[in-house]
Amino acid sequence: MNDNLLFVKYNHLYLLVFLSLFIYACGNTSSDETDAEEIYTAPPEVVKEYGYVLDDYIVERDTVQSGDSFGKILFDANVDYATIEEISDSVKSVFDTRRIRKGKPYVLLKSKDSLEAAQVFIYEQNREDYVVVDFEENVKAAAKKHPTTTYEREISGVINSNLSSTFDDLGVSVNVAYKMADIYAWTIDFFKLQKGDRFKAIYEERFVNDTIPAGIGKIKAVLFEHAGREIYAFRFANDSLAGGFDYFDENGDNLRRAFLKGPLKFNRISSRYNLKRRIKYYGYKLRPHKGTDFAGAIGTPILATADGVVTKSERRGGNGNYVKIRHNATYDTQYLHMQRRAVKVGQSVRQGDVIGTIGMTGNSGGPHVCYRFWKNGKQVDPFKEDLPASKPLDERLRPIYDSIRKPLRLQLDNIPFMSEAEMEFAQQQAEEKQQQS
Repeated sequence: MNDNLLFVKYNHLYLLVFLSLFIYACGNTSSDETDAEEIYTAPPEVVKEYGYVLDDYIVERDTVQSGDSFGKILFDANVDYATIEEISDSVKSVFDTRRIRKGKPYVLLKSKDSLEAAQVFIYEQNREDYVVVDFEENVKAAAKKHPTTTYEREISGVINSNLSSTFDDLGVSVNVAYKMADIYAWTIDFFKLQKGDRFKAIYEERFVNDTIPAGIGKIKAVLFEHAGREIYAFRFANDSLAGGFDYFDENGDNLRRAFLKGPLKFNRISSRYNLKRRIKYYGYKLRPHKGTDFAGAIGTPILATADGVVTKSERRGGNGNYVKIRHNATYDTQYLHMQRRAVKVGQSVRQGDVIGTIGMTGNSGGPHVCYRFWKNGKQVDPFKEDLPASKPLDERLRPIYDSIRKPLRLQLDNIPFMSEAEMEFAQQQAEEKQQQS
């Protein structure tokens, strides 16, 4: 056999031996190493909520039921009455334990022992605000907020019947409609909207955990086209403005007038000021009506129509529960037949503040507010008065205002108006969704 053949033969032999040893070594890898890889697990995730490690407690989630009270909830969770009373007294500056409401969610964090007594009570006031009452060691309470994220929204729509139903059809919170109505309270009569009126708006919406709606924020800009007339509104915030902000039009004129047209968000007049009124019930005797009646459901908020100071807040005779506000040396307003009053004598109020709710107290044949308007001590018809407008924007603020207005105007103009056909389609979808639910 020649040398070359012997060289090849032995090379093959060496290769086979090497592969055998390699396979054997791999098959005999330390069992300890293999087992270590298989049994390794990541440490358990620490779940925290409201600032507490939930695994440290028994967590009970529920909602306030009819007949529940703070004391009953805690007593049922093995907290004695003496401790409950101590807790209520200790935290009343932060949380009035008497004011928990049916349907509101709450969380109890309970001890992990045989007693399972509650140690922390967490009450959700709304989707954003909550209160933590901690009595695990020392009693303490804190009002807190869930972190929220604010998103800017754009919307356009066409009026089909009224503003609120249009927003329902669009699937947008009716609170946006209410805020728009506030902005245009003097400029547009929302009870006289016409089919085909249309609007665009830029507004903010808040969310908890990016998914749970937590409310509508600022309305930044609106274009409302009513009866063919375009009315722009731009939000402008400045320390020199009453309340810190107001809405102005393209020319810097304030859209808020010195007086609102009426004391409700949506004003529906049921009886006008009439000095020659005669009533059948009283034998058609002359019984002048020196106020303007605005109809609404019992409990509807009543608004101050202008800035001022409360001079009367009482219940008396045919007026029932009423409030009177002094606005300046010339004007006073009065609001009668309230279900309840929400302001006290001497309190300063701003236009649009809630001062009470609609009721039927005093001489009232149905739920309404009788709105009385005084000028120089005499009751007059506000709809026949040349009432003052709010002050226009100070010229010194115009450059700042324009720097905000111009980009908002451009953004509004680039939002396409929804066609009536698109609006009808949105309405059909909303109706189908409602039927399915």
